[in-house]
Amino acid sequence: MSILITGGAGYIGSHVVYEFIGQGYDVIVVDDLSTGSRSLLPEKIQFYKANVGNQTMMENIFRSHHIDTVLHFAGSIIVPESVENPLKYYQDNTCVTVNLLQCCIKEGVKNFIFSSTASVYGNNPAKLMKEDYLPHPENPYASSKLMTEMMIHDTAKAHGLNFAILRYFNVAGADPQGRTGQIKKDATHLIKVACQTALGIRPDIKVYGTDYDTPDGTCIRDYIHVSDLANAHLRVYEHMKTQIANKIYNCGYGRGFSVLEVIECVEKIARKSLRKEMAPRRAGDPVALIADSSLLKMETGWAPEFDNLDIIVRTALDWEARG
Repeated sequence: MSILITGGAGYIGSHVVYEFIGQGYDVIVVDDLSTGSRSLLPEKIQFYKANVGNQTMMENIFRSHHIDTVLHFAGSIIVPESVENPLKYYQDNTCVTVNLLQCCIKEGVKNFIFSSTASVYGNNPAKLMKEDYLPHPENPYASSKLMTEMMIHDTAKAHGLNFAILRYFNVAGADPQGRTGQIKKDATHLIKVACQTALGIRPDIKVYGTDYDTPDGTCIRDYIHVSDLANAHLRVYEHMKTQIANKIYNCGYGRGFSVLEVIECVEKIARKSLRKEMAPRRAGDPVALIADSSLLKMETGWAPEFDNLDIIVRTALDWEARG
């Protein structure tokens, strides 16, 4: 049986591809390369350039392989863009998944793992987010992900699909072996932007909002190394092979760093001061998001290896320096 990974030529998806093939699994990648790159993947991987929303192409791919499990990463992820163009996000993240789920049910796929986001929690006052907290999305990106989660729940009830939804907190860093990383030059991820600024690729870094109710006035996030996140997918998949999952799992380390703390860490690792521009808040940014990932650890045995902000920043900086 094969594992289909949509969006597998992207940042997170490509790390997951390496994690799975490293364990000997037969992996098939579908990506339209709108934001990803074929160069991030091994040469011998089975790859299809296709949009997941193209039902005819997806049905042909399913029929050409014995696909047991789908890991779904394809979608749009920029929060400010979702505020400006919400319909793009409901199309790319929600409507496209309708097509994918239809293919899965039609072709008898057993397991479905979905790439979701901690943004669905919104401005929850809790210090640590638990999976059963009431969602309160603050932007169309988060809303599109939450709507997709609801569709997966309903599809599982109707058709017996075994699913897992992974809610990512802030993903950062790069493959320690240098095989893959984040290639989007105009990315909005804080650590990538800070590393680009340290390397002179950007002239400065904007700090969006300095009046939040936090110790230094800037937003707080739980940063998880992308390789640990990739391993979390592997652990969840192996758990699903023997157990009915049908669960949501938070993916984070359980502690947060403010925007200014992250910038300070990049300055320390790069040994360079960054030019900072204080800017107004961005629409849709929650004050703080920190994960309670105890369920993931308890049920799957996930044990993060790179739980250190210095390591996250160093691998991200090394990747950016490769050009």
